Amino acid sequence: MVMTSRARSNDGKFRRRLPSVVLVAVLAATTAGCKTTRSTEPDASLAMASARTDADWRSLAAEWGERHRAAPDDPGVAINYAQALRGLGQRSQAAAVLEQASIRLPKNMELLGAYGRALADVGSYQQALDVLNRAHTPERPDWRILSVQGAVLDQVARHEEAQRYYATALRIVPDEPSVLSNLGLSYALSKDLAQAEATLRRAAARPRVDARVRQNLALVVGLQGRFAEAEAIARADLPPEEAAANVAYLRQMLSQQGVVQKPPQPKRPATSAGRG
Repeated sequence: MVMTSRARSNDGKFRRRLPSVVLVAVLAATTAGCKTTRSTEPDASLAMASARTDADWRSLAAEWGERHRAAPDDPGVAINYAQALRGLGQRSQAAAVLEQASIRLPKNMELLGAYGRALADVGSYQQALDVLNRAHTPERPDWRILSVQGAVLDQVARHEEAQRYYATALRIVPDEPSVLSNLGLSYALSKDLAQAEATLRRAAARPRVDARVRQNLALVVGLQGRFAEAEAIARADLPPEEAAANVAYLRQMLSQQGVVQKPPQPKRPATSAGRG
């Protein structure tokens, strides 16, 4: 059920997206821990996970589109077709595929979960929340869906409510890094950068953590004015020149907007008024 995204982006993409990077990162990180939906084909998950180029995604979209036309009532095929479309950047079309599939199979919770995420991906946040509420039940909560619900709530600035969803998810999967990462970003959106950093450090300390968690940590450290430390964290997953360029641009943007939190300065010893 993953909508995968790349941990690395080139400097141009970073510069275009940075003003809204926290909002984007919340939703992207949410889906990082989910599994690719299995279909009747044993190699479906492997093919989706290994797709790297536009040509890969075009090939997968053509393949799964053909399978979807042949078996429109197969939810796994619909989900994988939508994922391939999303890999090509065709997010509205992906949502449309899942909408039609969910009309045919209105009680398939896995399908509803994928459709809810697709709606959030195109900015239909209230509709996404409505669909996601039907994608699991209070008796059998799905921590991945809870995390997505939190991410959608963060997108509409309902941060305290979002944090309650993350807390519920963490009661099911304590220390799950994808949920901790979302929670940390939620704190950042709430302007509680100290709590955001502490939560993201907790996530980054987990084994086999997604590289995006460290990049989110680097972002939050940079937002507090600790640019050298942010660059050092970013270098764990990015080439040195890219990490440096990203942090330099972050510094420039925050300086222009006047929102950076400066690190505390050491106090100077008091001097006597009588000294000349």
